[in-house]
Amino acid sequence: MYFMRTTVTLDDDAYELAMLCAKGKGITLGAAISEFVRKGQEARLRDQSPSPGLVRGPKGLLMFAPRKDGRVITSEMVKAALEEYDD
Repeated sequence: MYFMRTTVTLDDDAYELAMLCAKGKGITLGAAISEFVRKGQEARLRDQSPSPGLVRGPKGLLMFAPRKDGRVITSEMVKAALEEYDD
């Protein structure tokens, strides 16, 4: 894992919360803040409702929902359609 050293300015209440968490878990302040950032991102992605016809993948990437008939469009089908279109 890559660690980046930086300086941040926190509001007093955010600092107190992060310090309480860090002390309670026996981790550094930086680790506590990293945890808060990750949890916030996870919650944001979980709460965002994708548009109809879209689903969110495990890492948050939006994808087209699977078709109800189970038909899959392959890259070969796309290439063939493009070649047909170019002609």
